[in-house]
This record gives sequence, C-alpha cells and structure tokens, in this order.
Amino acid sequence: MSSKPKSSPPVHADQTASQAFACILRHNFDYLLTWQDPARDWENIEGVHQLRVAVRRMRSALNLFRDAVPREASDPWNKELRWIGGQLGLARDLDVFISEGLITVGKVLILPGQAELRTLAETRRAQVYEQQVRPLLDSERWQRFCDEFPTWIERRAWEKSGATKKQTKRLASGVCAYSRRLLDKQERRVLTVGTGVEREDQNELHQLRIECKKLRYAAEFFRPIVNNMDEFIHHMKGIQDLLGVMNDVSVTRQLLADLFPANDDDDVLLYAGAILGWRTCEYCHLLGKFDDYWEELVSAKHPWWKKS
Repeated sequence: MSSKPKSSPPVHADQTASQAFACILRHNFDYLLTWQDPARDWENIEGVHQLRVAVRRMRSALNLFRDAVPREASDPWNKELRWIGGQLGLARDLDVFISEGLITVGKVLILPGQAELRTLAETRRAQVYEQQVRPLLDSERWQRFCDEFPTWIERRAWEKSGATKKQTKRLASGVCAYSRRLLDKQERRVLTVGTGVEREDQNELHQLRIECKKLRYAAEFFRPIVNNMDEFIHHMKGIQDLLGVMNDVSVTRQLLADLFPANDDDDVLLYAGAILGWRTCEYCHLLGKFDDYWEELVSAKHPWWKKS
C-alpha cells in the first residue's frame, strides 16, 4: 500500500466552492478508511501516520473554508477529528522516535544504553497501541463518525445550516475564483506570522509551522486546477523541514520524560541525552538557514494568480 495519497482531491474548474469542499473532504475521508486496519499494528507504522495525515487535511479544509461554511455546521466535526488525532498522537510520536531517533541516529551514535532505551520505547509503544489506538478503532464513537460524516458530506449539509447570505454566495461561487482568494488569505497569514518571527521563541515558530502546513494543504487541495502548483510547494520544503525538526526535538523531550521519569540507569540516561543532543544539533544547523528558506518561500511565484 502506498504511504502517500495517490492523487490530489479530484477538484475541477466547473465546481462551485461548496462542491469542491465536499470533494476535498470525501477524498481524504476515503483515504482515512484505507488505513484504519493497518493502523492497528505498529509493524506498519504508516498506518497511524496516514490516519493522522487524513485527519489533519480534513481539519485544515474545515478551517480554510471557514469564511463560507458556518461554524455551527463544521465545529462538531472539527471536534471529532481533533479527538481522533489526539488518540493517535502518542503512538505516532513513539513510532517516529523509534524509527528516526533510535534506529536512524543509532547507526552512527555508538554509545551504551541504546538497546535498553529502545526496549523501553517499544514496550511503551505496545501499551499505547493496546490502550489507545485499537480502542479508538473499536469504539462506537469512531464507528459513528465513519457512518455519519460521509452522509454530512454527500448532502452538503453546511449549505442548509445557518449560512449567511455572504456565506451562501461564497459557497455558490466558482471554485477557481474562490481558491485564489483562499490561497491569498492563507499566504498572508503565513507572512504575518513569519515576518520578524523570533527565532528563539518556540511558540512563535510553532504557530508558523501550523500556518505553513495549512498553506501547503491548500496548495495540494487546489493543485488540479492550478498549473505549476508543484513548483510552489517545492519552495515550501526548506522552511517546513526546519520547523518539522523543531517539533521533533520538542516531542523527543516529552517522550524521554514519559519513558523513564525515575530511571537511574546511567547508560540509558546517557544515550537519551545523546539522542536529544543530536536532534537539537540538527535543528540548530537548519535554523542557521532560516533566512534562506524564508526568502525562497516569500519570493516564490504564486501560480494561482494566473488563470489555469
């Protein structure tokens, strides 16, 4: 099974904004369903990862279309998606820590304590899959979401859920014009947050990471109707990689505290510190290139300004 969506949502230029919104949600909901069985077993760590990707994309769509879709219609689903993502979060963090921290870094970081720390992490991961991931997928709440959310999409119920005249007009507008306004608006949010961002302020950088991710998702949603969108997405890679490693370092600190709050094994503590130091060094190296990555994004051509 591919670890990436096979295609962008099948949005096309003849759709209204409302139809495109439904198309984006349905595409990612269907993708989510293809990964619910693999997610039960950490032998394929893509399962939980791709469930979370689908959840994030749907939450981003709900957020990005907020000026057209009434909150009273979308907020209950946003709440459910946030809950699903939250139940999967620790499992994914442990998967990444083991595969990218312990295994990848462990190939070059030759110190005692690696095997013991890996055992601790894998034992904790087994507990999390057993206590959080599988119960989620077996729960009535999950099944109710899987039954009711596609019906909400197919009926485009948001068109009848208290939409104002302005929202109704936006929903009925052509997707090409609407997508240009949406992409412009989200890019402005990225520029507002990122211009003059304090490099030592993790909260500011975290907010920039969120806004960049939304812009990336928006670009992918509308890729079928905008020529040369892949080139623009490519220009986002540097800044997103940097912010992603920053997030990994923060998560690693939390995981290490969770794995052995009272562990006094010197080798394990030494190796844990070395892992954290290695990832922090990687982040500091990328942070030195922040200006270059930021300039690349800011100066990138905006393909949605041209008619496709």
